[in-house]
Amino acid sequence: MAVEILYRSTRDLETTFLDRKLADAHDQMLELAEVLTQVLVKHVPGLDENIAEEASIFMAKNRAVFAAAFKSNAAALADLDTAEKASE
Repeated sequence: MAVEILYRSTRDLETTFLDRKLADAHDQMLELAEVLTQVLVKHVPGLDENIAEEASIFMAKNRAVFAAAFKSNAAALADLDTAEKASE
């Protein structure tokens, strides 16, 4: 019988990873999304918490693109359209 080590985030008990680095990256993404959700709900009047959570997860998953856009490279957001079309 073989032994397999699995890693998972305490924020997402359903998703497991074979690599600790991937599990840590997933956990960090979820942590960022959680903080973003709190900020959006607090500072955007009338924003539904579920929509804020979905938007936050999207932004956290695409953190590098948004970081580039916030560094005076708004054109980087076009990469989101390219990635979406490639996944279809």
